[in-house]
Amino acid sequence: MRIPSPPTVQFIADKVGGEVIGDPNALITGINEIHRVEEGDIIFVDHSKYYKAATSSKATTILIDQETECPEGKNLIIVDSPFSAFNHIINLYYKSNTSLESISPTASIGVSTIIMANVVIEDGAIIGDNCVIHPNVTIGAHCIIKNNVIIHANTVLGADGFYYKKTKEGYNKLISCGNVVIEDDVEIGALCSIDRGVSASTIIGSGSKLDNQVHVGHDTVIGKNCLFAAQVGIAGVVTIEDNVTLWGQVGVASDLTIGEGVVILAQSAVRNSLEPNKTYLGTPVSEAREKMKEMAMLKKLPSLMQKINTSKI
Repeated sequence: MRIPSPPTVQFIADKVGGEVIGDPNALITGINEIHRVEEGDIIFVDHSKYYKAATSSKATTILIDQETECPEGKNLIIVDSPFSAFNHIINLYYKSNTSLESISPTASIGVSTIIMANVVIEDGAIIGDNCVIHPNVTIGAHCIIKNNVIIHANTVLGADGFYYKKTKEGYNKLISCGNVVIEDDVEIGALCSIDRGVSASTIIGSGSKLDNQVHVGHDTVIGKNCLFAAQVGIAGVVTIEDNVTLWGQVGVASDLTIGEGVVILAQSAVRNSLEPNKTYLGTPVSEAREKMKEMAMLKKLPSLMQKINTSKI
């Protein structure tokens, strides 16, 4: 999330009760979590396992729970709870004035766009030209839908990201301040859920088509002309390149990259990033031909075991 009037590091430190190590006059231009961070951003880290990744990222300022080695040009703000401090900063700059009307007066709707019954369009949402939004669709605050997009009934764009920190008392939620961007010529089926980015945008690239009951997690970026069949589930912070096909009930774990032109066959589980222009199958997923050979061998296993047992008699 960009900050329109960037504050200084010291200003933010004072707001969260933190101690500055580095340049207190440096400016903070955005708020991001580590997977989508840009230069000038502030991020948080609260486990020593990830200190090095945080301090070597593009972030300029890091909320951290203890002093650690910090590269030149970076700034630390030391606080007891970086997670809570990060939420506090989001609340300072992310404003969504909840409207009680079905279509917020701050929303924008383009030429020749059809909005059917019981659609909810929240504050600051932008819908382009020649779109068709079917009944009971919800479009969350600040989401952007470009031109020639079709969204079928009961789909939700812009629900909060599924991002929690486990504590002794339960789960603390990270506030979602990102949005969803749907590019030109996308069609989204019924009962889909596309979560807003936690701090950046969840993006569906132009020409992509989603079947019914597809879930896309926070901060995931989907390329152009992708095709996802029913009940595909994609976790947060996944990068899916152009022309990828995911068949029914494929599941993709978080923070992975699926290369251009990949085809993943039905009911496969993706746990690692995948090379482009290959077909994959299985749980865990592997190249389809190899997986089919494995399955063929497994079918022969009972008869092989019988032969082994017979030879022992």
